[in-house]
Amino acid sequence: MAIKSFKSLKGLSKDELSAKARELREKLFGLKIEKATGQLQNTALVWKTRKELARVLSLSTEKAKATK
Repeated sequence: MAIKSFKSLKGLSKDELSAKARELREKLFGLKIEKATGQLQNTALVWKTRKELARVLSLSTEKAKATK
């Protein structure tokens, strides 16, 4: 999965952002398991996934505050 730019994530709805966050959490969990067992070749994927999850959560919080 390619890292999406912040602008492309801004176009997503709140439901799509929460689904994306759930998907990224699952991917991050899998990557952490692979890293712990020594199966992960590219350890930078953990860092990139964590950063993308932070972007999605930031946008989700921003949209929640905007609706109040």
